[in-house]
Amino acid sequence: MYKGPVDSAKIPRFAGPATFARLPRIDEVERADVAVVGVPFDSGVSYRPGARFGPAAVREASRLLRPYHPGLDVAPFDRAQVVDAGDIAANPFHIEEAIESIEAAAGELDARLVTIGGDHTIALPLLRDAARKHGPVALLHFDAHLDTWDTYFGAEYTHGTPFRRAVEEGLLDTEALAHVGIRGPLYGKKDLEDDRRFGFGIVTAADVLRRGVDEVIDALRQRIGDRPLYVSVDIDVLDPAHAPGTGTPEAGGLTSRELLEILRGLAGANLVGADVVEVAPPYDHAEITSIAASHVAYDLVSLLALRKNEP
Repeated sequence: MYKGPVDSAKIPRFAGPATFARLPRIDEVERADVAVVGVPFDSGVSYRPGARFGPAAVREASRLLRPYHPGLDVAPFDRAQVVDAGDIAANPFHIEEAIESIEAAAGELDARLVTIGGDHTIALPLLRDAARKHGPVALLHFDAHLDTWDTYFGAEYTHGTPFRRAVEEGLLDTEALAHVGIRGPLYGKKDLEDDRRFGFGIVTAADVLRRGVDEVIDALRQRIGDRPLYVSVDIDVLDPAHAPGTGTPEAGGLTSRELLEILRGLAGANLVGADVVEVAPPYDHAEITSIAASHVAYDLVSLLALRKNEP
């Protein structure tokens, strides 16, 4: 029997501790299968800061989540012990030190992680941890941007470079990499050439519109197969109408419905970890962005719960 969320029939959703989906804290259970953990870090951003407040905002927006997921036909909190593991503290003044501490803290959590950022810099230490546990992993990266650039102002570790570093470090299975939702102007055509050289395929936001969700899901499933899979979701993959509270918004993005349907199409995939990043509450209104992010995180938790008893 698993310890689940607070009963909303006894304690109103707007009351009580603001853990993710009102789940128990990790210190309230003997063991955990899936842990939601925050990383309030945004020192790697290149434009608008504020994602350090993302984990708290997503937790607050998650109060309305309910325990049964009809889209996946699963009650994730009955199928696995899901907990809120609190936040990983990271030095906001030293990016390399922050990356090391995030990697170390993730390694100490004996559970499959859904991490709430924080900016996209945090994907690199999380991928290091995933690769140490599972070997080089397949990657589905949902984002408006490639995040495979080399440096910004000479800095190798920023929110625009994590996947280039991950390829260089051998963390990724280069036969099974894909970006989804890419759009907007680039610095030059070389950006695409470098990205292709690293092994990434690209499904643009326009591809999702023209080809449709089902065809995109089929293509992604064929690309990743049953390899250990990490999913990284930058909330700016959504159009600013669906996610205004983010650091580098780009017009022409996915709807929240499209993103959630693509994620649900991954049911049965060998998901080993995931993150949802770049929620910047200072630019949000009416919790639009944090609500979207909380549902994305809930779908990722549900996918992990579906795989709990599988290798």
